[in-house]
Amino acid sequence: MVSRDTRADDYGNQDGYNDDIDGNMDAIDYQQGYYNNGNQQSSGEYIQYWTEYAILPKRCIRYNREDVVVFSVYDKAYNHCGDEPVGTYMVPVGNFVQGYLQQQSQDYQDQGLEYEEPSVSQYVYCVPQKIQNNKYIYLQLGCADDSNQALAVNIYSDIDCKKRSTSDGYDDANIDVSQLQVPFKQCQNCVNWFDMNQNVDDQYYEMHKTQAPLCATAWTYKQTCDGKCKRLGQENTNNGWQTSDQVLLSIMVLFAAIMLGLIAHKRQMMSNKDTLLEQAAMSAAGLQQPHVIGVCILVTLVVAVFALLGLKNITWTLLLIINTALFGYLMKLTLQSSPPENIIGPDGTIMRNDSDDSSVDDESSKNAGGATGFFTLPTLT
Repeated sequence: MVSRDTRADDYGNQDGYNDDIDGNMDAIDYQQGYYNNGNQQSSGEYIQYWTEYAILPKRCIRYNREDVVVFSVYDKAYNHCGDEPVGTYMVPVGNFVQGYLQQQSQDYQDQGLEYEEPSVSQYVYCVPQKIQNNKYIYLQLGCADDSNQALAVNIYSDIDCKKRSTSDGYDDANIDVSQLQVPFKQCQNCVNWFDMNQNVDDQYYEMHKTQAPLCATAWTYKQTCDGKCKRLGQENTNNGWQTSDQVLLSIMVLFAAIMLGLIAHKRQMMSNKDTLLEQAAMSAAGLQQPHVIGVCILVTLVVAVFALLGLKNITWTLLLIINTALFGYLMKLTLQSSPPENIIGPDGTIMRNDSDDSSVDDESSKNAGGATGFFTLPTLT
């Protein structure tokens, strides 16, 4: 792996590289035209005042051999990115990090503080790194291998930092990027206001409304997040279940298993009459018991496949439907198996009303048998 302290011998003198990188903000080529009055974006509508806007960095993905940050822009900053976005876009990681560092520098300056640029910022550009036998590899900030909400310095084998050089399936250079904390999944106001503790005129406030380095830079270099971009993001975002999801999923599966056990027990206790009625209903629907078992197995497999694919919404929906159906059928069996009410006959005799009327028939047979005897023919003389 590459040490963060090792530099190319002739770094800064090769064609195609910015030789201004010296560890301060001058290396970023900060352009006032990105966000001052007269700002004209290369793609999209003109935005002069950024006060009412907010930006939400969502994730980092690799799109068409380039690492990009997917973000959404909102025109109602007071809703904290809770309303419908103006649009969802993508921007190269290098441009996004430039805007982020410029935003940090401006916020520090507005608070009267001195901003120290993190050393990893030099890798916003494609940086050559000399290795053995006078060969070069190239380093640049991009998406991390193990998370779509983190950045890393990646290794490339070409001068344009397009072709990744992997080792054991990873292309991270193991360079510390902890000082660069890009706020993924955190809503950011485009314009930040601070108590200046000094006398400023109205012109400052008017100009400050137009100063939004992060939003303006991202907006300037943005590209529309098309179908492929959204699919890549969806795959990365929904890959895996969170701990809370796993707990709830386990509870719902356990609840369904318990209800299945209770249903099997109550079916064994069903009377002959109820069993015959249920079989008749199934036959009328063109179903047999093996069909029902097959459907149950198929549904279980479908839910398992959706869960493994990380399709949470459809998995929750199917589990909810299954649990509701099992609960309803369990309640039906419970009511059928409840003790029958006693019936008092005309003569005050208490008779048990069985579901298959067997006890009533037995009682009637007993009464009829008690009233009968042997009949003897009279002898004729």
